[in-house]
Amino acid sequence: MKSSIAILGFCAAVLTLAAMPEGERIDRTYAFGSGAAEGIRVSASSLYASGAGYGFDLTEPPVDAAGACIADRAFFFSVDLPEGDYDVTLLVGNPDHEAEITVRGESRRLLLEKVRTRKGEYSEQSFTVNLRNTRIGEGREVRIKPREVRKLNWDDKLTLELNGVHPGVRSVRIRRAEKPLTVFLCGNSTVVDQDNEPWCGWGQMIPRFFRAGVSFANYAESGEAGNTFIAAGRLEKLLTQAKAGDYIFVEFGHNDQKQKGEGKGAWLSYTQSLRTFVTEARRRGMKPVLLTPMHRRTFDESGRIVNSHGDYPAAVRKLAADENVPLIDLHAMSATLYEAWGRDLSVKAFVHYPAGTFPGQVKALADNTHFSAYGGYEIAKCVVEGMRENGLTDILQFLRPDYAPFNPLQPDDVGQFSLPLSPFAEVEKPDGN
Repeated sequence: MKSSIAILGFCAAVLTLAAMPEGERIDRTYAFGSGAAEGIRVSASSLYASGAGYGFDLTEPPVDAAGACIADRAFFFSVDLPEGDYDVTLLVGNPDHEAEITVRGESRRLLLEKVRTRKGEYSEQSFTVNLRNTRIGEGREVRIKPREVRKLNWDDKLTLELNGVHPGVRSVRIRRAEKPLTVFLCGNSTVVDQDNEPWCGWGQMIPRFFRAGVSFANYAESGEAGNTFIAAGRLEKLLTQAKAGDYIFVEFGHNDQKQKGEGKGAWLSYTQSLRTFVTEARRRGMKPVLLTPMHRRTFDESGRIVNSHGDYPAAVRKLAADENVPLIDLHAMSATLYEAWGRDLSVKAFVHYPAGTFPGQVKALADNTHFSAYGGYEIAKCVVEGMRENGLTDILQFLRPDYAPFNPLQPDDVGQFSLPLSPFAEVEKPDGN
C-alpha cells in the first residue's frame, strides 16, 4: 500500500509541472590557436577556471599552433550553457601531424570515434549532445548520490574530451538544437555514463552510432532500481525536459531483484515501477521502450549462460505485451553474445584487469556485472539492433553511414577494438555490483 501511495503522489507532482519554456537562441563559434578563424578566440591560456565561462578544463591545456590548439595527450574544453540539447560542430585535425581523434562529452559519452586526418588537414564532424542539471523546479532537486556530486553530467557546462593520437581542434560551433529527437535512458550501472576508466555502460557508447539530430540523455545511475530511480526524482526531472515524440528507454532488474520484503518482487513492485515509466511517458506524448536486463557473466559447466535474474526478464516481456510497448530483449541477446565469446574471451567484455593496470589499483579487478569499453560497445550495438527489430525508424534515420548491422552470434573481434583511455581512472566498483 505504501508503494502505491508513493507512486500516486509522484504522478500528481508530475502533472503539476509546467511545460519547459523554449530557451534562448544560442549560436557560438570558438576559434582555436594562433591565427584563428573568426569566432571567440581561444588560446592555450584560455582556462575555464578563469571565470570566463569557457576554456580548457580538468587537465593541462594543449598548446597553440597555426590555426589550432594541439596536444600529444587528451585535453578538455568546457563551455557554460543552459540545460537542453545542442548541435555541436567541430573542425578537428593537427597542422603538424597526422591525427586520429576520439571525442567524448560530459561523463565520457562516446561521440566521435577515431576521426583520421592527414597533416594539415581538418575534418568537420557534428553531433547532438544533451545537457542537464539537478534542478527540477519549485526548490526541488534530484537527490543525487555523493559519488555523483562532481559528475560532469550534472553540472552547468558542456565538457568535451579530445583524445587520441595528436588530437587537435581548429573550431567548435555550439548551437541550441531546434526540435531534436531526444532519447532518454533510465537504468542502472549497466546503462550509466561511467565517469572513469575502466568502467562502461552501454548508454555512453550508443551516441557514437548516431549523427546530429538525435541526442541521448542518459539519466541512468549505478545502484538504482526502478522504484529508487523514481523516488530520487530522476524520472520527475526527466519529464520536465521531455517533449512529445521523444523516447524513453527503461532497463532495470539487477538491483530490483535484491529488494526483499512485502510487496517486492518481479510481478509486484518491479512491474509497478516499470508501468509508472510507461504511463508517465505516454502522458507527455513520449514513446516508451522496455529492455530486459542483460545477463551477468554466469556460465555453467557446459559453457551456457545461466539466468541470474529469475522472473525479472519475464516480467518485462509480459508488461511490454500488456501495454503494447516495444521490447528490446537484451536478456536473450546477451546470452547469445556471451556464448559466442565463450567463457574465456568474454572476460574481455567485463572489468577484469590485473593489479597495477590503473593508478592506485593494488588488487586485481574481476567483475562479472560491469562492462569494459569493449563490452559496453557491443551491448550498445545490441540495443541498436533492438531498435531495428522494432522498426523505430524515427531514431534509425540518424544512424551514421558507417554503422553496419550487428549479429550477436558474430561479435566484433576484440583484438581489433581499441579506444584511447580517458585520463581518469577509479578502482572502486560502482554501486550495485
